[in-house]
Order: sequence, then C-alpha cells, then structure tokens
Amino acid sequence: MKTRNLILPAIAIMASATSCSTGMKYPAAPSDNTVDEYFGMKVADPYRPLENDTADATTAWVNEENALTQDYLSEIPFREALRKRISSFNNYVKQGTPWKDSDNRYYFYRNDGLKNQAVLYRTASLDQDPEVFLDPNTLSDDGTVALTGTYMSDDGRYTAYTISRNGSDWTEIYTIDTATGKQLSDHIEWAKFSGAAWWKDGFFYSAYDRPEEGKEFSNANENHRIYYHKMGTPQSDDRLVFEDKSNPLHFHSAGVSTDGKWLFVYTSGQGFGNGLMMKDLTNPAADWVMIEPSQDNEISVIDVIGNDLYMLTSADAPRKQVVKAPVANPKRGNWTTVIPQQPGVIASAGFSGKDLVLDIESDASSHPAIFRTDGTKVRGIELPTLGTVDISASPKNDELFYSFTSFLYPSTAYRYDKTSGESTPVTSPEVAGFNPDDYITEQVFYTSADGTRIPMFLTYRKDIIRDGSNPVYLYGYGGFNVSLPPSFSPNRLVWLENGGIYAQANLRGGAEYGEEWHQAGTKLNKQNVFNDFIAAAEYLITENWTTSDNLVIEGGSNGGLLVGAVTNMRPELFRVAIPRVGVMDMMRYHLFTIGWNWAPDYGTSADSPEMASYLLEYSPLHNIKNDGTPYPAILVTTADHDDRVVPAHSFKYAAALQAANTGDSPKLIRIDSKAGHGGGKPVSKVIDEYTDIYSFIFHNLGIEPASVDN
Repeated sequence: MKTRNLILPAIAIMASATSCSTGMKYPAAPSDNTVDEYFGMKVADPYRPLENDTADATTAWVNEENALTQDYLSEIPFREALRKRISSFNNYVKQGTPWKDSDNRYYFYRNDGLKNQAVLYRTASLDQDPEVFLDPNTLSDDGTVALTGTYMSDDGRYTAYTISRNGSDWTEIYTIDTATGKQLSDHIEWAKFSGAAWWKDGFFYSAYDRPEEGKEFSNANENHRIYYHKMGTPQSDDRLVFEDKSNPLHFHSAGVSTDGKWLFVYTSGQGFGNGLMMKDLTNPAADWVMIEPSQDNEISVIDVIGNDLYMLTSADAPRKQVVKAPVANPKRGNWTTVIPQQPGVIASAGFSGKDLVLDIESDASSHPAIFRTDGTKVRGIELPTLGTVDISASPKNDELFYSFTSFLYPSTAYRYDKTSGESTPVTSPEVAGFNPDDYITEQVFYTSADGTRIPMFLTYRKDIIRDGSNPVYLYGYGGFNVSLPPSFSPNRLVWLENGGIYAQANLRGGAEYGEEWHQAGTKLNKQNVFNDFIAAAEYLITENWTTSDNLVIEGGSNGGLLVGAVTNMRPELFRVAIPRVGVMDMMRYHLFTIGWNWAPDYGTSADSPEMASYLLEYSPLHNIKNDGTPYPAILVTTADHDDRVVPAHSFKYAAALQAANTGDSPKLIRIDSKAGHGGGKPVSKVIDEYTDIYSFIFHNLGIEPASVDN
C-alpha cells in the first residue's frame, strides 16, 4: 500500500454548539490544533483534549452529551414500557455450572431474578438446599462491585476471592476462612488479569505498581510482576517471584499443578499466543525451565499427571492438539501427541478423573467429547441443538458437569454420567413470556469478497416470511482469536418477539476455524473482517431477508471498531449503527492502558510506513465522511471506568461525527457512569443500557414494539 504525505483536514470546530436539521444542537467539544506525523504523514487530531478524561472541559462535555442523549431517548413514547418488558425477560432464575471444591462441597453461582450480581452458593449435596457463601450484592449499594473469581486453598481452609469496582480491570484480592466465612486481614491491591494460585499457606498473583493518582484508568500499564503472598502478612512483605525487566509490556500469570509440585508462568502480550515456563516448587534452588520461549503459538497446561505434563497447544496444529511431555524435560523436542488436531478446533481440554474432556468447536458450535489419555475417543456428549458448553471437571474426581446454551436456550446445567452417557439437568430455567418453540435458529453460509465461505447464525420467529421487509440486527466481532458461538440473551427477546431477525456472523479474525482463520483477519489482512461483515449484510438483502432500510449493526470493543469502520465504508447499507466501547482511534490506541497488547492483531502506527498507512485507511475516527453523505442513525456507547478501551476513543469519534456533515439522522453518545468495558456490570445497568439501545433502534426504524404492554 502506498503511503500518503498529507494533512488530513481537521473537521471544522464550531465556536458554538453544532446543530443539525433534526433540531438537535450538539455540544461543542474541547479541541486544539494537534497534528501528529507518522513516517511523513501528517494527521490532524483536533479532539486530543478529550483524551484527558479528568479535565473539567471533558467532564462538562460528557455531562452535556449525556443530557442531550437522555433528552432524545426520553421523548420515545414506548421507552419505559420497553424497560419493563426487558426487565421481565431478565427476571428468571439463572444458575451456573456446579463444581466440587477442595472442601468436598459443591459451589455454583445463582441469580434468582433481578439481583445486580449473581450470588455464590455452596452445598454438601446438590439435592439439598444451598447456603450463601459469598454475596457480592452486599459489597456496594448499587451493585457496581463484581465478584470476578474464587480460589480455594488445597486443604480447603482458605478462600481467596477477586473483585472489580465499577467495571474496571483493576482487581482486588480478599480472603476468608472457608468454613466460617469470616473475613481475614489479607488484602491485595493493584492486581490485574490475575487470580490466586494457592501453594502451601499462601498464593501467587500478578500485579502492577500503584498507578499515578488520577491516571488509574488511562495510563499505559507496564511491568506486570508475579508475587507470592503468605497468609497473615501485609502486601508490602510479598515476595517477588517473577519479572521481566527487558519486556515491560508482557503479561505474566501464574498457575500451580494439582499436585502442588509445579509452578507455571505464562507470558503474553506481544504475540498471537503465549510463552510458558515452569519451576519445581519442591526444590528451593530449582531454576526456571523454558517450555515455550516465543509467543507465536497458544499453549496452556491441562495438568501434571504422574511424571507427565499434559498441554493444549496450537504449535504445529493451527486447530490445536493435546500433547504430553516428561516434567523432567518438557521442551518441544520431547512432546508426544496424545490427541491430534481434529477437523474442528479444540476450544478447551481438562481432566475428569483420569479422562480427558474436550470441547471441539465445529462451525462455531460445541461438540464435547471424552477421550482416554492414550488418545482413544470414548464418546461424544450429545447436546440438544447447535450451541455452546461450559465444562466443569477435575482430576480429583470423576464427576462431570456442563452447562449448555444456545440462542433460544437459557444456560442449563447438566450432570453427565460418563458410564451411561446420560445427561441429567441440574437446573431447568424458564423465561416467563417466552416460548422457544415459537422460534428457530439456522446456520447459513455466504461468500465474502475474496470467495471465502463465512458462517452465520439466523434466529427468528417461525412465522417470519422472507419478503425483504424484516428488521435485522446483525452482530459481529472478528478479532483476537475470539469465537462467537451461540449464546442466550434475555435482552434480545424483545427484538425477536417483535418480528426482528438476529444475525450473528462468524468473521475472520476469530477462532472459529483455528489460527489460520484468526491471522486472516489481522494486521494487513484486517480488511477481510470488514469485507466479511459487509458481505453478511449484502447476503441478507440479496436473499430477501431484509433491506438496508431495516438493517441494524452492532458490535462491542473490537466489534465497535468493526461497526465504525464499515459505517464509514458503506454508510448507505445500514439504517442504524451501535458501536459499543469501540477502538476508534487506530493511530493512538496502543498508548493507553493495555492497548499495546492489541498490536499482534492490529499492528501499530509506529511499526512501519505501510502499517501506519493501512491503519489510517480504516480508522473509524479518521474516515468519517464530511461531504453530506447520509449516515445511519448512530448511538455510540462507552463508560467512565473503561480501562480496557478508554472512553477517549468513543469521545473523539462522537465529537467528529457530530461536527461532520453526515445527514439528518441522529449521532449520539451514551456515557455510562461507574461502569467499565462490560464485565461485571450490574443487572440494573444492563437493563438500562439495552432499554436505551433498543429504544433508539426501534424509534429509528419507525417501529413501535407491539409487545411492550404484555
């Protein structure tokens, strides 16, 4: 690709609020005359001041934008009725997959309806009434403190649990006495992307230095270290176990084998996969043993059984394979294949007693199966339909549980009998007002611009007629080796019951067909992802499912980038666009929090003239048309505590949209407070968000939902 030596014209900044023919006056955004240079290319960045999320001018702009958006949404007559309908669909018992822990009791998460956070229960038998073990709803008045993980010591004496506040990636670790639930004094701060890996009377965890005050949610994170915390001691006494000063942008995480003899450290952050090393915990003088030095492949420890280390890896197997190696010498040359690469992708592997349980993903759906350690397949686990499983198993016992979900099936937990092959439901969730028998899911395949065959799921009411008049909600992601399998969302039901079709496209860049599929949507191949999504929209129109006037697109995070990019490329193709918490500034994304970690997928503007030019060609912020080309109605969403994709991305993008001449449709931004990238968001906030999203969609499609009074 040719590099361009130019200055992109800064979108005119009005001294007063920008107005549009819809009658709205958009707030004037803080701006300056910043121009950056990339290998001779000069690129204007007039909304640079919005990167300072704590500045008074930014705060004032955020308040004005939220007021404008809420004023607009409040005028939609069916908004409150829609909120009640979405709430009613969320008001059912949701129970997670059980697991048996070190104290020989069963644990599971359950939300009895509309609690902001799921409660962790435990019981000696699944036939008995459980007791509350941890209730995160008691940790805050508004449900903005989320329980993100629990980790029990091998002897069952202690339990460490991790929390996130306001949706941030920052993690705090607390500890309790398992038997009594009594809170203990041990407390870890400024951990991130970390659990608690127990060993003896303490645990390993990963953390950063305390960040600069006021920059906790925006500054780049560097020097991720692993520490060991001994129970009963302050965090200041924790022992540094591992750091890599020569690679400050690497992530490091720790794991301990079930037998307690081996410490594993994973390194990641600047490759498609991760590195792996191990250390003998029984020998204080032991050195680190490097298993995989590069980050070119995915590699994860399944467990150590006897003298063999079992691993799941994409090395020499783009769709992954299970290998084993002697713990005495686990380097690549000593690996033996246990279960070779399958026609589908091996998404996960774990031990249930002495058996291996694999989730093999084929055409974006789960196909779990049980294997012996000699590689012999025992049997597949039969599922109700195309869907997704979450497997719960342990090498400590033969019990096996899994949860199944699909577009029309709320997550249901099952106990699996490995002898008979029978699955028995542990839970039977029912959503009031929703009959799954009235709907259907089918999988179709369409052709992208370069001839690649792409799968897509369609879910709709059985009485839908393919006459081109149907509203369609098209969702995609396409990145970071993340698969989009079937899943259930109660929020989506208001769309389906009102005759909407939900379409989920499995774009390149994801994990649906292994590492080759992933890399086909990265760096200089990123345009494939956008082409795949555009081709999905064109297929839906060509096959007479819908028209561009009835087509809605949505995506979050990397999917927000997707929506922003294709809207610039083909604005006439869509009626409504919802880019959520998106990566919108491709020239500077790597400068904030953990953005540098996305470089293996995106490349950076500092890499080369070719890479900088390629990013500039599709960066949503930099390619908004300003010539009167009509754009769809756009509702941008972000949150003030998003330290994954900092809100500056959405701030700058929304400001540029509002200043540009893109037609009469509204261009609004919804900025949530005390919320982050999405993980751990309270149910009440989720309902509020989807009420606003669907109100905006229905209103701009000219549809008044018929079911909101049910």
